[in-house]
Amino acid sequence: MKASKFAYTRVLEVDEALAVLAKGGGTAKAMSGSQSLGPMLNLRLARPAQVVDVASIPSLRTVSRKAEWVEIGAAVTHAEIEDGAHQPLARHPMRQVACGIAYRAIRTRGTVGGSLAHADPAADWVVTLAAMGAHIRARSPRGERTIEVDALMLGAYTTVLESDELIVSISVPSETPTTHWGYHKVCRKPGEFAEASAAVWFDSSRKRTRIVLGAADGPPILLNALAAEIASKGAGAAGREQLRVAVSVALPERDAIDLKRFTACVERAIEQSGVLADLKQAE
Repeated sequence: MKASKFAYTRVLEVDEALAVLAKGGGTAKAMSGSQSLGPMLNLRLARPAQVVDVASIPSLRTVSRKAEWVEIGAAVTHAEIEDGAHQPLARHPMRQVACGIAYRAIRTRGTVGGSLAHADPAADWVVTLAAMGAHIRARSPRGERTIEVDALMLGAYTTVLESDELIVSISVPSETPTTHWGYHKVCRKPGEFAEASAAVWFDSSRKRTRIVLGAADGPPILLNALAAEIASKGAGAAGREQLRVAVSVALPERDAIDLKRFTACVERAIEQSGVLADLKQAE
């Protein structure tokens, strides 16, 4: 199948993109790497009258460090993060997340902002950035606002973004010596969409503790009580049964097999983070 007829505009400035989106009155769609929107156009699941290509806007292609945060332009690709092309992310955990996204061909074009705007529940950035406590900066003709990544999604492929609003950057906490993180997902084979995933982020110096479930058919699910228990009690709160109970409460309608997948993801993400050994040492 081929896409329905649409107008195509390539822009080089954010303001120009916003003007075209606003003029579309809800019928225009921004496109960056086209790795998600492209297939949707061809399957006619998306039928915008206007596609606005924002991939070449210079201000969306930069990465900079700002105090305790790293600000990433929305059009930075997964491959650039994987390769350490931007110095502020050279040692950041995002590199390890990026290398597991789909296939290299996808990573060379797909972008961080595009992935978040697409809002696929199984996407890697949605769950990992929510665990990091990241936030996005979005602009529209009405001005600019900040949105926490864990509050971005309303449901599968649905976000709080308005039709004339564009993600311009994503801010993630910079890595520190006290940062412990982990991410695990279950796929049928490498490169496939995740059937279950979990990300954890513990940073004692900044008092950030997060455990997040992804690929749950909707927005990422924060297990705040479990994260707080582990941060205060260590391994005593991270037994398999405690994890199973926390996951069961978060996903009450899932069957036993699904619950086992998600529990395993949480357990392995925590193991990967090494936080339990660090907490035991601090006792």
